Parts: sequence; C-alpha cells; structure tokens
Amino acid sequence: MKEQEIIIEPKVDSAQEFIEIAMDFSNPLDLVREAISNAFDAQAKEIILDFSVIQEYGEKVLKIQIIDDGTGMDMEGLVSFFDLGNSLRRNDEDTIGEKGHGTKVFFNSRRIDVITARDGKKYHAVMLNPSKELFDRRIPKVTVTTETVEIQDHGTSITILGYNNDRREKFTHDQLRDYILWFTKFGSIEREFGKNDYKDVKMKFKGVDKKALEELSFGHVFPDESCSVSDLFENHLVEAPQWYCKKIIRTGRLKSMPEIEFKAVFCIEGNKIKYSYNNMLRRKGKVAPEGAYTVQERYGLWLCKDFMPIQRKNEWITSKGSEYTKFHAFVNCQDLRLTANRGSIDNTPSEILEDLKKAVQEIYNEIIQGDDWIDLEWLDSEVTAYNTAEKEKKDFKRRIDKINRKRTADYNGIRLVEPNLESGVFTIFMQLSTYNPDIFPFVPLDYDTHSGIDVIVKENDNLPIKTSKLYYVEFKNYLSKDFNHTFDNLYSIVCWDINLAEIKNNEEVTDIAKQRRILKIIPPENTGDYTRYYLDCPRRGRKIEVFVLKSYLKEKLNIEFLPRTEDSSI
Repeated sequence: MKEQEIIIEPKVDSAQEFIEIAMDFSNPLDLVREAISNAFDAQAKEIILDFSVIQEYGEKVLKIQIIDDGTGMDMEGLVSFFDLGNSLRRNDEDTIGEKGHGTKVFFNSRRIDVITARDGKKYHAVMLNPSKELFDRRIPKVTVTTETVEIQDHGTSITILGYNNDRREKFTHDQLRDYILWFTKFGSIEREFGKNDYKDVKMKFKGVDKKALEELSFGHVFPDESCSVSDLFENHLVEAPQWYCKKIIRTGRLKSMPEIEFKAVFCIEGNKIKYSYNNMLRRKGKVAPEGAYTVQERYGLWLCKDFMPIQRKNEWITSKGSEYTKFHAFVNCQDLRLTANRGSIDNTPSEILEDLKKAVQEIYNEIIQGDDWIDLEWLDSEVTAYNTAEKEKKDFKRRIDKINRKRTADYNGIRLVEPNLESGVFTIFMQLSTYNPDIFPFVPLDYDTHSGIDVIVKENDNLPIKTSKLYYVEFKNYLSKDFNHTFDNLYSIVCWDINLAEIKNNEEVTDIAKQRRILKIIPPENTGDYTRYYLDCPRRGRKIEVFVLKSYLKEKLNIEFLPRTEDSSI
C-alpha cells in the first residue's frame, strides 16, 4: 500500500494572541513607555502626554492623549501600528520598537483614535471597542479616512478612551513623572556616556489630578557629586554619610564575546541625597504621595536596554543584607533580549548574562576596594566614633543630673543612696547587712543576677549551713501584682516600695506559676515597731514577709532619705 503524505500547517489564533499581548503589560503605566518609545522612533522633538477624566453619557471615562511632532505615519506605518508582530523597525539598531507588540497595550480600551500626517497625507484611524471585540474573539476593525494636507505637516496624535477599564489610580501626576524619568526613553541614562542626540527633546505631561502641563528635560536624574568627606563631616556631622555621592562610569566589552559592549554608571548615594531629588521616596515625618516606594524597593542595580531600566539584579552586587541600597546603578547592553512586554531580560542567552554578571562584579569589586569606598568607610567610622562620644557625653551628663536629684541618707557613717533599680535595693541591703547582720532576719549565702537578683539565705540563727533550711530572697525595686518568679522556696522579698496604685491591702499578687497570695499590711503595734507586709496564703503555713525598705528603714532604724544639698561633698 502506498504511503500517504499529510502536511499540517500550524495556524495562529489571532484573537487570542491579540488578547494575550494586550493584557501582558501588567503595569498600566507601560502604555506611557510604549507611547514615548514610538515618539522617539518617529524623531519627535516635543511630546505631550495628557491624562484626564471626562464625562461621556453620564459616565466618567479615562482619556489619554499622546501627541508628538515626529515624522508621522504613512498608510504602511498605520497598518503596522495596529498589526501584531508587524514592526517596520525590526533589525533597525537606531530604533526601540522591534517586535510590533508595544502599541497593542492600547487595545485594552474602548476606543482608539489616531490622527497622523506625513508626506502631504493625513490619516484619521478609529478602532471601536477593541477590548470587547477581542474578548468576543473577533479582531477589531480599523476605519481610516484620509485627506490631503501641506507637505510640511507631520506628527501624530493618539487619543485612547477607557483604558484599563477606566482605572486611573496609577496616572496621578507624581507617579507619571517618576515613571517617565525612570522607565522610559525620555528618562534614558545615555547622557552619562556622552550621548546627546536627544538632549533637546522636550516633554510636557499632566496626570489626572492636575490641570496644567509640566515640562521635563530629557534624561534620568542623577545628583551632583558631594564635596570631600572631611567637608561633608564638618557640614553634616552624624548625617554626613547620608549626604555622600560619588559617580563611577565604566564601559567595556564581554570577555568571552568581545563584540558585545556594555556601559555602566554606578552612583553611590546616601539616603539624604536620594531624598533631595526623589520626592517619591517614603521617609519619616513626611506624607508619602500616591505610588511612593522605599529605597529598598527601587534602588540597586538595574540592567538596561536602549538605556532604559528593564530588571533589577541586586544579587549581582551583594550577597546578603541591603548594601545594594547605597547604589543607584545601571548597566546597559544592547544584546539583552527582552520578553514581549519588555518586563524581563529572561530571553537573553545565559552565556551573555553570565559574562555580563562577571563584568559587573569586577566593577563592583573595583569600587569597594577603591579610594571612594575607603572614604565612605572612613566617614562611617568617624560618625560612629562621634556618636559614641556624644552618647557618652549625654550619658555622663544624665547621670550627673540624676546624682544631683538623688535622695540620700546617712547611717552610722554609711552613705545610702535612694535606689531606682533592683541593683540599688541590693546595694543598700548589702551595706546594712555588712554593718549589722541582725538588721534582717536572714543571712545571705549566695546571690545570682542572671534573672533579676535573688539570694539564697538561711535564717539568722546559729545553726550550721548543712543543717539549716535554705530559702530564696528576691529583690525588687517596686513590688507589683504580677510577680515574675515563683513563690516556691521564697522566704522574703526585699523591695524599695510597693506600687500602691496597682496593689493594695488584701489584694492578690500572682506569681509566674499562677499561684496567688494576698497582700496583708499590718500597721505598727507600738513605738519601735514597723509596718509589716506579708504575702499570705491560708492553705500554706508560712507567710512570705516583704521588707519595704522605704518604710522599714525609717520606722526601724530612723533612716530617712533627703534631697542632696548644694554643698554636699558626696
């Protein structure tokens, strides 16, 4: 039997491809990038972007106008504008658009009007309901009318209605400015490398929240380099590293593929410098505009094509931490291959990326081993030393002020200082116990400061330690209703005072094991007696006595703490 040959010709679901490309631009602001790229490819000298909200049949509609004075389009260019994958600029190294995908982002709308003039012909193209038509699996049609105009007339005006279902929160004025200067051809980094072809191109734009157009100058914003580090420290002291700025520019070729060129600009910047030119950065004490971001979210190393940032690669210049935030850095390579929506470099061959990564890391290592980085580290060390010295000065002054405010008492030649920490309570206890072991009804044997201060004691009797029962005594500055130890094996508590605003007579005190005891306050019975404080539990035979030094010392030993006088010697 004779074999039969069957040929299958693959087909494209055109409507589905249009839908996927139109919706593949995840950031609505990508429309701005594509519009500006087209204007540059048309050699425009002035570009206008106007975002507004209009009323149409009682409904609020987002209106976007994109106007440029470029070469305009003829009929072939107009067809290419609406086609998918039909770029007239493919393989043209002097243009940005090459895939024929960019303007398809405009299809996510309810109407597109294009008015363009070139070589004495003016075209008015209208596409109605492109988004709905595509979702109904129909390729939207374009109606074109033509007229003759003066041969010198040229340029293009595009009006888009209902883009992205009229969602307009991304199209505020501040967000537009930020996006234009960071992610479009108008914010190109090329001027840093002496490329000034577009330096005279002007941009006027307006967000939905503004009424007047603002004019921008071409090029990404880089700050001026800072003065010498010594002057920085003198002018800004502890904030000096935040005002540091140094720009390093390098160009080169990949080692394994020397035909591939790259250009890099590394700007080392402190945060104060960043804040000085970037009002979209969130910072303390300032209300952030809509769409604001942190330094960590925006700065670091960006890989670029056509001198426009495409993707961050901070892992290329730092292995851990946030050191990348010191860098405002871009590396451009025209051999990067982008995904259809220009959102990633992932289509680039791995050998190119690996070689480019090595080149970037060589620049990074050169920077961190160079004089500029040494200067910055010196500045950081000077600030650290200054901060330490200032802290010590302030701490010393604070403690002197504290000493002058302290209340003191004298007891048989011993100077006692009113405590404000557990350690101060323990100090008074040790001073008095050393002078007179009978002041307290227990003898300290060992103490520990691992968790607060606790002491192992035995009762103040003549029995040897081996035959005595041993207990804990806990030291507190103030006793409160929540006791952060257990009552088990607790003989006494020594504190300066009781927080009577929190716990009163006959109220509960709870330990960390949720055991409860009642605070009992017993007034003195006679002269020479003292106010007794106990933590009592009826089910347990032994009460825990609380020695409240503030009253105990006054009532038992007539020790009264008084403010220091100006002529006190100690």
